[in-house]
Amino acid sequence: MRKFVVTIIGCCMFCCCIKKDSDKNYPSPKGYDLSNPVILNLRSDLDEISGIQFYPKDTSIFAINDEFGVLYKIIVRKNSVIKTWKFSSEGDYEDVVLLDSTFYTLQSNGDIKAFRFSKAGPFYIETFRISLTGNNDFESLYYDKDIKKLVLICKDCAEDTKKTVSAFAFDPLDNTFSKDALYEIDAEEVADISGDADAKFKPSAAAIHPFTGELYIISSVAGLLAIAETDGTIKSTYKLNPRFFKQPEGISFTNKGDLLISNEAADIGTGNILIFKYKPLVHEKE
Repeated sequence: MRKFVVTIIGCCMFCCCIKKDSDKNYPSPKGYDLSNPVILNLRSDLDEISGIQFYPKDTSIFAINDEFGVLYKIIVRKNSVIKTWKFSSEGDYEDVVLLDSTFYTLQSNGDIKAFRFSKAGPFYIETFRISLTGNNDFESLYYDKDIKKLVLICKDCAEDTKKTVSAFAFDPLDNTFSKDALYEIDAEEVADISGDADAKFKPSAAAIHPFTGELYIISSVAGLLAIAETDGTIKSTYKLNPRFFKQPEGISFTNKGDLLISNEAADIGTGNILIFKYKPLVHEKE
């Protein structure tokens, strides 16, 4: 198993080198400075990085590539060593969530493949099929601890209109999908709040903030970050600077609230993970 070099560019160095006046046109959510990331450049087999999950036990990051059925573990604090495990010969995986000792990976059609390490072999694997008609495209999967369910958000589902984006729930206790949508996001409201009437809100990643409980949703197509209640009600939006966010497809939080966003290579250099340090508000420290 080979090692790879992860280049970490410090915040101050990064700002001095490429921060421009135009960055002020891209506001940041409270607690973050989206113009000041630490950057982890990844090796070429993660050019299509499509989902990430922070692992607090050893401060590493699990990741998947949408073209391969491979789980990657990036151990940042140990010289950025990468480990890999092949869990499927199929491709088209869009997101990953680790819940207890089970990994749940989302396929683009909405199916979920669950696997875990076992004594019998590298993995124990099971696939759960979602029963939706028509052509459906999913890229976002996250865990909501309040309802104890995994939530998958449509990117482009047959039952949705241009005005709505649906989300469905998966219960990991009985391995069943909800028959009806858990909630719907008003795509027109997203466009209105963002000030861009032409914004096409197609979620590519989502995660719940560990302290505020807000739902962070990235739309790579629209080039924005939306912050919502966990019922899908949009609170605010932030246009993402393409200088840093060339193709954001994954999002996760550390247990300290640091924001992690992964970018596909998009034919510009390599794939990467951006780290934004969290500076909590005064009332959050109390």
